[in-house]
Amino acid sequence: MNHLLENTMYDVAQVFLLPTLLLIAVLFLFAFWSLGEFLLLAWRRRGGRGQVLVAAWRERKDLTDDELDLLAHTLLEAPRVASRVTPMLGLVATMIPMGPALKSLSDGDLAQVSHNLTVAFSAVILALIAASITFWITNVRRRWLAEEMIAVARLRKEA
Repeated sequence: MNHLLENTMYDVAQVFLLPTLLLIAVLFLFAFWSLGEFLLLAWRRRGGRGQVLVAAWRERKDLTDDELDLLAHTLLEAPRVASRVTPMLGLVATMIPMGPALKSLSDGDLAQVSHNLTVAFSAVILALIAASITFWITNVRRRWLAEEMIAVARLRKEA
């Protein structure tokens, strides 16, 4: 009975390797997409444009602070989630191939050990790069959005 449970858990874990690797690949691409978007926004901000909350307030002057705060949270949501989920997926993608790697090691199949370890470490490296990029973007954009909230408050006083 115990052996059946262990084998079932092993088999179920193996099923998740491909979806985890695909998610890491998507999040890796998303990180670079976000980086491009961030750099474009930074370039616009240097020219005095690119302030999303200020633009939203100018478009609809009846927006409350809570609505602007919600908009700011919405803008940060995707990179924030990516920065937190990607390292976890990297760990999962590292651990899943370790079982087959250890089994191959006990069988003396060093080529298979090498293959499994290559998958494991490549996945975690890509996941950590993606997480680092999105973490950095999230923190800088959080500061920018806080500055914009202050700018909107000043504009309200002037209006």
